[in-house]
Amino acid sequence: MTQTTDPIDYLQARGIGALADKMGIEFLEFSVERSVAKMPVEGNTQPAMLLHGGAYVVLGESLGSMAANLWAGEGRLAVGIEINATHTRSASSGWVTAVCTPIHLGRTLTTHEIAVTDDQGRRCSTIRITNLIRDLKQA
Repeated sequence: MTQTTDPIDYLQARGIGALADKMGIEFLEFSVERSVAKMPVEGNTQPAMLLHGGAYVVLGESLGSMAANLWAGEGRLAVGIEINATHTRSASSGWVTAVCTPIHLGRTLTTHEIAVTDDQGRRCSTIRITNLIRDLKQA
């Protein structure tokens, strides 16, 4: 796969999506090899005031899908086909930070691991996402 655009320019032009915006996700780094984003706990909690498990998954899918689309390149689209998460700790305040790294970067499939930690650097969730890469149909 070839990159014809600077990763940050690509991210700014594409946007991160309405759901990620609503959840307060902020990208800190963005490249094929490593992407980092953070998300506030406040506003993304379940009734017990802990970060909602689905919020971890949204953060992970946002990072993994964006990284897969950057890898796919122009004229191609990566779409998630499988995601799983293991939550190992609860976050109740502050921010969580997610680091996304590729496990496999192929022509038609990518797999990424996303490690989510709390403000103390303790792992809260591990997410794995696989994306299918397709050619966009020309109009």
